[in-house]
Amino acid sequence: MINPSANGWIDKYFLEQSNTKSILETDVLGFYKNIRTTGFIYGHIVSINTIQEANIPQWKPEEVSKIALINTLFETYRYTTNQDNSIDFINKTVDFYQKITPKGFGLFDKLLPTSESAKLESIIDERVQTNKDIISRNFSHIVTNALLFVDILAFRHYLIEGELPEKYFKKTEEAIISLVSLALQIKTVKTSNDDLLIKLFEASLRYTKFSQVNIQNLEGLSLDYFKDDLEKYYLLDLAGLTVWKDGKLDNEESYFLFKIAETLKLSDAITQESIDSVSQFIEKYKSEIQYFNYSNPVKHFYEHSTSSVELLIKRNKKRLSKEIVESKELMQLLLQSTQRELDTTEKKKVKKQLLDICKSVPSLTIFLLPGGSLLLPLLIKFIPQILPSAFNENLED
Repeated sequence: MINPSANGWIDKYFLEQSNTKSILETDVLGFYKNIRTTGFIYGHIVSINTIQEANIPQWKPEEVSKIALINTLFETYRYTTNQDNSIDFINKTVDFYQKITPKGFGLFDKLLPTSESAKLESIIDERVQTNKDIISRNFSHIVTNALLFVDILAFRHYLIEGELPEKYFKKTEEAIISLVSLALQIKTVKTSNDDLLIKLFEASLRYTKFSQVNIQNLEGLSLDYFKDDLEKYYLLDLAGLTVWKDGKLDNEESYFLFKIAETLKLSDAITQESIDSVSQFIEKYKSEIQYFNYSNPVKHFYEHSTSSVELLIKRNKKRLSKEIVESKELMQLLLQSTQRELDTTEKKKVKKQLLDICKSVPSLTIFLLPGGSLLLPLLIKFIPQILPSAFNENLED
């Protein structure tokens, strides 16, 4: 099983992929549809295009985004170059990202191992994050970058031309902001989801801000810059995603989308297919999509932390169990805690010994970070699931 939070996961990914590559479509629309089906376009990933089915529930949201991004980049490389060379892909991808973010890479080169795949792991980790700081992310329902497909579009340009057009990211983000802003103006029924969708996109922007773009009408929207069909399909889908409401479009909203498609020189058939695809995806996954299910920050933090802690414990179950069992005093205190309330001194001992154990398990150092002790009750909650059966028999008794 790949662990996208551990060093060496990209090499392991390619080792697995060497025996199971997906079959690529020969036309650009088919290629795009395959990506869209995964939810990558919409910022909500439900599957990954590999022949061997990816077990998404085993990963945290940001880990899913890592796998999906590296997989989609590689599929774009295969589609564009008609090659399967993973080493060449990694070298080109690192070079691509260095070209778009040249500042600071001198520092990365000094700190990171010489391996190109190790560099790429660090880059991918940074790209899937939103622009929020670490503390804000913990309390936000917006965790991963919803506009990762812009990286795919830029990477394809790089593969074809050997370089990236000047200010490509900035111009693409400005077009996205313009489309989203206009689409929200067109919507006849406003909902709380509209503000959340803006926050989702705004947190994912890297090169511009919503406030820097002010398009008032369709006539002021220029999309001539975009020549690649992948760019056009993506922009149309984002516009459709923004005006969506319960699968129904009124005349003005429908006119808006078909007018956008006309500006992009896309057919009516492709426009209707885009509308239908957006509607079908949202109706199927609405209960899972972040911006349709906003909860208060504290509740979200607890739910997100619980799932993360549970995943970490499962991955380190054997070692954690061994360390706890070998600590006789800790085991005794944990057993007593099932029968009575521990006093303040005993609780401090439990906390100290658990933190000592976390020091010896690298993946659990999250509990040693500032504020990490707040998560200790979650760790304690899962302890009975990893200890020997005799402990749980005592619990029942």
